[in-house]
Amino acid sequence: MFCPFQLSEDEVEMQFATNHLGHFLLTNLLLDNMKTTAKSTGIEGRIVNLSSVAHLHTYPKGILFDQLNDKKMYVFLWLFRRKSNIDSTANNVFFFIGRYNDKMAYGQSKLANILHAKELSRRLKEEGANITVNCVHPGLIMTNLMRHSFALMKAIQVVTYLFWKNVPQGAATTCYVGLNPQLKGVTGKYFADCNEEKTSKHAKSDVLAKQLWEFSEELIRSAK
Repeated sequence: MFCPFQLSEDEVEMQFATNHLGHFLLTNLLLDNMKTTAKSTGIEGRIVNLSSVAHLHTYPKGILFDQLNDKKMYVFLWLFRRKSNIDSTANNVFFFIGRYNDKMAYGQSKLANILHAKELSRRLKEEGANITVNCVHPGLIMTNLMRHSFALMKAIQVVTYLFWKNVPQGAATTCYVGLNPQLKGVTGKYFADCNEEKTSKHAKSDVLAKQLWEFSEELIRSAK
């Protein structure tokens, strides 16, 4: 989480590779067995992706497909020129900022978890497979996940530790979504604190979800 820029062995930005691409591949490798088991036993299979509220804090485009592995990233920022007597139409002006943002990169990877669940849920529904796919935000948990954070964040963690969850509390939503019989047939949703929650605009995009799926498949093919 929030680690400095680096690439994986397969030349993929590390946070994206760790938090999304590895999960995407593992899920695909297990999927046929899950379908077979769900069909033969009549027991609903459940896939739960571990996302985060951090998905709200990603790049303006959501996923930077064309600049994923670039240390210098170019993000559009829009300004609006005030109307004047000479020019009655306010023009949009944009400029670039070139830099890797570790926090937005983390948010991007967590957005990818939700989009993956969304697209996989859609595909399994079309197939009629007895498998649901959902996402969860576990909450702020006292682990070493923030070891790469800057000093201020670590200080905030120490000061606010009473409000953080312990590991069993952090696992509660994942267990709820994975095991609770009341969620039978519920799929393509996002949960936090054992309740369904709203997601960002990017996370609702069917187009972005499909694009991410195809992009992820291509990354895996190129790594073989």
